[in-house]
Amino acid sequence: MSDNFSFALTQEEKDYLKSLVRQSILCRLNRQEESTPEPVTDHLREEYGAFVTLTKNGQLRGCIGNVQGNGPLYKTIWKMARSAAFEDPRFPPLNPSEFDEIEIEISILSPLDICKDVEQIIIGRHGLIMQRGMQSGLLLPQVAVDWKWDREQFLAQTCQKAGMEPTAWKDPETNIFWFEAEVF
Repeated sequence: MSDNFSFALTQEEKDYLKSLVRQSILCRLNRQEESTPEPVTDHLREEYGAFVTLTKNGQLRGCIGNVQGNGPLYKTIWKMARSAAFEDPRFPPLNPSEFDEIEIEISILSPLDICKDVEQIIIGRHGLIMQRGMQSGLLLPQVAVDWKWDREQFLAQTCQKAGMEPTAWKDPETNIFWFEAEVF
C-alpha cells in the first residue's frame, strides 16, 4: 500500500456527492423518473470503491458499498445510496417519514492491498477485509475509531464480521486486506 492515499475531493465535489445521495433516495421514495445528474468535475468519473452510510439519531440505518470501483464514482454513489436506504438486509426499507432525519457519510476507498504486517495497521487510517474460503467481512476505517478499538480489537471484530472466530486473523489461511478511505 502506498504511504498516502492520494485521492482527495474538493468541497464542491463532496457537496455534489452528498446531494446526489439525497436525490437518489428521494427519487425512489417519490417514484420519480431516474436520471443521475452529471458530475461537477471529471474527477468524479474515475473508478473507486465507495460506501454510503446512513444514520438516524446517531444509530446505523443502512450501509452498503462496493469495495472496488465498478464504473464512474458518481454512478456508484447513486446506486449505493439506494442500496443503503432500501436494500440493507439488516434494516427495513427507509420510509418517507425518516428521510429528513437521515445523516449521510460517504467513504471513497483506495485500491485494496494485502496487509503483510498487522503491526502496520493504523487505527482511523486503515480499513480491513478478512477473507478465508467463502467467508469475508469488511470494516471501514472509522468503525475502529467510533468504537474506540485498538488494533487487536479491530482485527478480531473484522473476523467476527466475516463470521469467523475472533482470532482467525492469526490463521495463515486467512487473507487480510487493507485500504484507506476519504470519509466525509
